[in-house]
Amino acid sequence: MRSNLMKQGLEKYPHRSLLKAMGLTDREIDQPIIGIANSFNEFIPGHIHLDKITQAAKAGVRLAGGTPLEFGVIGVCDGLAMHHQGMKYSLPSRELIADSVEIMAMAHPVDGLVLVCNCDKIIPGMLMAALRLNIPAVLISGGPMLAGRFQGKEVDLITVFEGVGAVKAGKICEDDLKELAECACPGCGSCAGMFTANSMNCLSEALGMALPGNGTIPAVHAARFRLAKEAGFKIMELVEKQILPRDIATLDAFKNAMAVDMALGCSTNTVLHVPAIAKEADIDLSLDLFNEISNRTPHLCHMSPGGPHHLEDLDAAGGVPGVMKVLMDAGLVSGKPLSATGATVADNLAPVKVLNETVIRPLSHPYHAQGGIAILKGNLAPDGGVVKQSAVAPEMLVNEGTARVFESEEEGTAAILGGKIKPGDIIVIRYEGPKGGPGMREMLTPTSSIAGMGLDTQVALLTDGRFSGGTRGAAIGHISPEAAEGGPIAFVKEGDRIKIDIPAKTLTLLVDDAELARRKAAWQPPEPKIKHGYAARYSRMVSSGSKGAVCE
Repeated sequence: MRSNLMKQGLEKYPHRSLLKAMGLTDREIDQPIIGIANSFNEFIPGHIHLDKITQAAKAGVRLAGGTPLEFGVIGVCDGLAMHHQGMKYSLPSRELIADSVEIMAMAHPVDGLVLVCNCDKIIPGMLMAALRLNIPAVLISGGPMLAGRFQGKEVDLITVFEGVGAVKAGKICEDDLKELAECACPGCGSCAGMFTANSMNCLSEALGMALPGNGTIPAVHAARFRLAKEAGFKIMELVEKQILPRDIATLDAFKNAMAVDMALGCSTNTVLHVPAIAKEADIDLSLDLFNEISNRTPHLCHMSPGGPHHLEDLDAAGGVPGVMKVLMDAGLVSGKPLSATGATVADNLAPVKVLNETVIRPLSHPYHAQGGIAILKGNLAPDGGVVKQSAVAPEMLVNEGTARVFESEEEGTAAILGGKIKPGDIIVIRYEGPKGGPGMREMLTPTSSIAGMGLDTQVALLTDGRFSGGTRGAAIGHISPEAAEGGPIAFVKEGDRIKIDIPAKTLTLLVDDAELARRKAAWQPPEPKIKHGYAARYSRMVSSGSKGAVCE
């Protein structure tokens, strides 16, 4: 056992003494020791109940003959961090989370890990640590929030964000928005649509690092707590059989996850997180591979924000296993990879059936012929930009418009809410990338304002920052190279014409090469926006969004 490094041999009696100081018996010390990484906190509705999920996971470990020892992990609520300086710290928190789990598991050599998490950067951060450490690990999430109900319709957090724009446009009154805010988020769990948290929880399951049901069982269902106990049982099996994360998360497994990503219409943030996780296993996932898999994988589930369904609907329809079964039967998912169950994907999917073909459509009747995400390239984004094409109105798939240029999210949002953006405009928000932001802020406030004002079928938004999984419309992010590195987005001028062609996967600034060269020669890099602390260090170390925004 790995934990013998701190508990066996004559020279380890002092270590045993320290363990006994916490009330552990010799029997508990001599059993496999399982680290429980718990990201519970009282800031995140998706994490407020993780203390109970953690207790269930620990019960499973004990019942299976192990000794669970819990430690804490930070987490940022992207909703609360949105549209202020706090969002500059959200994506950078992913690296801190991975590093902190690594530190705890190396300083106190555990035999296995149960990773208890639920929201945006915490899930990929923990998976990065698992692949980096390569000791037996299983992830268990807290599960999705139920959808709210407002005036007879299902609603969620994004409905509230879009409600701000609706008030500004005179479509609803502020009293309606206040009432909506009361009921849109009815309780604990990760926000109810296919936003980043739920996208990553579903992909953790598709990757094999979490048990079936992890992505979709609602947070408040008893089945969620039973699944947490199962995670405790399974980590003991993985330790006994020495099934390691890199045995599970192979290239084929990542391709499975990417196919599920496309079928579900997941968040564009997966294009940052999935390659970053793969990198920890020395697997290179190029942006071109995302397009390749998207081109052959139909979009089968139309989830909020682009469609009408929420995670509870997907769960009742068969969940991620139902989606994977449809894809595997068509040869779009491999049944060979191992999973955290200890069995192969094919074994896991053998008894699975789709229970609602409106929520999980058959291949013969997809919502869209291609997957949910597309990578666009061109002279404005030589290294790529990312769009959730399944959430773009058909009339915006091919679009030419006039550039309206802003140097920050705040400037762009003020123009949108101030009525200064007109149909046919293409908003360009720059210097919000990994380095320039720093931290590559999510821009749910401007995109929701556009949608809430009814402009999402007439106005596009381009940025070197990123978007929430709750964003819909012609919103193209991760434009690389970013402005702070002298990427072409830095040279766009007010009034330039830009052409977006999502089916052709192109993004073109309609300015000739000679003029772009003149603008580049006159460009000077800006002063860093944050000069001290973690965000300043992060901005010096972080890679391009096209490479997953990992620290190098």
